[in-house]
Amino acid sequence: MQNTKLLLTSLTLVGLLALAGCSFPGVYKIDIQQGNVVTQDMIDQLRPGMTRRQVRFIMGNPLIQDTFNTNRWDYLYSLQPGGGQRQQERMSIFFNDSDQLVSLSGDFMPGVSRDQEILGGSGDTTVSPATQPAQPSQPEEKPAKPGSLEESIQKEIDTIETTPVPTPAPLETSPQ
Repeated sequence: MQNTKLLLTSLTLVGLLALAGCSFPGVYKIDIQQGNVVTQDMIDQLRPGMTRRQVRFIMGNPLIQDTFNTNRWDYLYSLQPGGGQRQQERMSIFFNDSDQLVSLSGDFMPGVSRDQEILGGSGDTTVSPATQPAQPSQPEEKPAKPGSLEESIQKEIDTIETTPVPTPAPLETSPQ
């Protein structure tokens, strides 16, 4: 009788500890990602008049292709950090009847990164010569002394031949 009571008490205690371990702080909970990852760089590459193939190359396959509206592709992405609030981003891409990109709508817009939007800056990254900061005056460089290590390094640098980097051909813009 005494052993049964002790066994029942210990099993109850072990069961309660196991149940409490499920919500114990410090238990790792995984991040849940679903959908297509869409970045600002991807959106910045899109241009009006691009074909469906070109858009698919940049963005990947759409998550939703509406069977009733074949000229619309939807990209959805959601992320729920372990135990955190779910965040969702949406992007819709519209084509005309000749399968060319016409417009975009959603959480991303061309030319404006999220950082610039938050900081209030414009999407223009060009700098005009009038607004460039003044260059600090630098002392004139003196030639290296003959026979010094600096002179030998400079000779090695001067004799290096540059190799041109091949540039890829642009994507075709004619509809297929």
